[in-house]
Amino acid sequence: MTRATRDRIWDAVPLRSGEQPIGEGHPLDLGHLDPATEAQVVTRLLSGDFDAWSEAASRVGHCAKPIRLHGHSDTVDVTTGEVVSSFSSADSPLGVLHVRCGNRRAADCPSCSRLYAADTFHLIRAGVTGGKGVPEQVGENPLVFATLTAPSFGLVHGTRGGRTCRPFTAKGQDRTCEHGRATVCHTKHADGDEQLGQPLCRDCYDYSSHLVWQWWAPELWRRFTIDLRRALARHLGVPESKLADLVTVQYAKVAEYQQRGIVHFHALIRLDGPKSVNGFAPAPTGLTAALLSRLVEQAAAGVVFDAPPLHDGDVVRRLRFGTQLDSRPIATARRTDEPDRPLTPEQVAGYLAKYATKSATDSTDTDSPHARRLRATIAQVTDWIHSDARRDSIPLREHPYGLLWKWRHMLGFRGHFSTKSRRYSVTLGQLRHRRVRYERALAAANREGRSLDVRDLDDLLRADVEETTLVVGHWTYAGSGWDTDGDAELAKAAAARAREYAQWKAAQKANSTSPQVDRSRGEGQ
Repeated sequence: MTRATRDRIWDAVPLRSGEQPIGEGHPLDLGHLDPATEAQVVTRLLSGDFDAWSEAASRVGHCAKPIRLHGHSDTVDVTTGEVVSSFSSADSPLGVLHVRCGNRRAADCPSCSRLYAADTFHLIRAGVTGGKGVPEQVGENPLVFATLTAPSFGLVHGTRGGRTCRPFTAKGQDRTCEHGRATVCHTKHADGDEQLGQPLCRDCYDYSSHLVWQWWAPELWRRFTIDLRRALARHLGVPESKLADLVTVQYAKVAEYQQRGIVHFHALIRLDGPKSVNGFAPAPTGLTAALLSRLVEQAAAGVVFDAPPLHDGDVVRRLRFGTQLDSRPIATARRTDEPDRPLTPEQVAGYLAKYATKSATDSTDTDSPHARRLRATIAQVTDWIHSDARRDSIPLREHPYGLLWKWRHMLGFRGHFSTKSRRYSVTLGQLRHRRVRYERALAAANREGRSLDVRDLDDLLRADVEETTLVVGHWTYAGSGWDTDGDAELAKAAAARAREYAQWKAAQKANSTSPQVDRSRGEGQ
């Protein structure tokens, strides 16, 4: 064991880091572990192969549940057919190759979700300001930031911007429901209140309709994009089939769970010029962000979908988006936490990237009575579906809700959390491919003992760069995850420490470059 490694060990022990500030020498935070897991951590830290484990963990960015592979790969020169280099899993520090799990959910893998968020940030930002192969002129095209919410399925508790939760009832309504529960709430709920998102009366809340809307939310979004193009064609006075000859609609959209356990959509929607091979053409003169904002609101308000019944005897439900629609030009949008401060492209990209890594467990208390009732509704509906399928002798996949049980962990939402139109910007695949190119170039530079010229990195952004080598691999799956829970907790703690350190460095840089303000005179407030 090297001295540097031993120093890192004793930086992590004792396991509880206390209240030390984040900085260069801040130890790992492992104070939440139970005694058994804590013992596993100490065993790993003092083991003879800790150096090898540490190297393996660092290679996958301290992924919480890496994939283990056995096999080998050869790098072949595509011109000569010569094997340039070979790699075997036996050459790995622990004798098995570890690769990232790639999970986007922060609750499951902080490291991989952070990488996913970074990729999503650059993908979204490129569609706003250019870069990553997208021309900067795209930032001059009309752009709006839209939020499309779910409708109400019953009264729930909320923060209401610091105001009283529900001080009044609608005209003609009683202050108690038919089940004898109050329909008003005079509490000012703060963030973290256990009542947030909980129905005032769970017997009045329409759980079946909640579930149906969640299941068909992706279809509502698809119809919204169609209706938006139709509204744009009507405004321009052209047939919908000819719209692409004048203007195209591009978007990047993410889903976020509300505290009541239902998703809403945040989207950046942009107008480009005529459809072309390269895309990103300037928008026609006369099409403004304000116009696009109005068309987005009109299209969202008009979207409807008649959902099929959950089971025999159930009703057809006409689904819509909620009335709380928000569509604002990006140039004049305002932050919700600082209304007087303009919303910058970087902030919007950061918001959407953050939402893209969330899951149902991040925004919803999965142990609350409301969440348990949702899961119970899914279980009940699944029993009905199986009964109908057996009676009618139809495959489960052919039932409109046949795969509902598969998505119970997402509370019935089956859509992708992050999607975009084809020509909004680059793709996640392109960004990952470029990262692989960079890592190969860096590894080659290290082997040859030379520095990597940043000017050489321009080729990483080009899709037409001809590959001179081909990697041929033969790999078999050996398992998932680390050997013990202690190893997994060590990896998570290291990933969290890396995130905190990056945030600390960014804050240090921002503080060193920001101008000093004389707050005694009230400036900058």
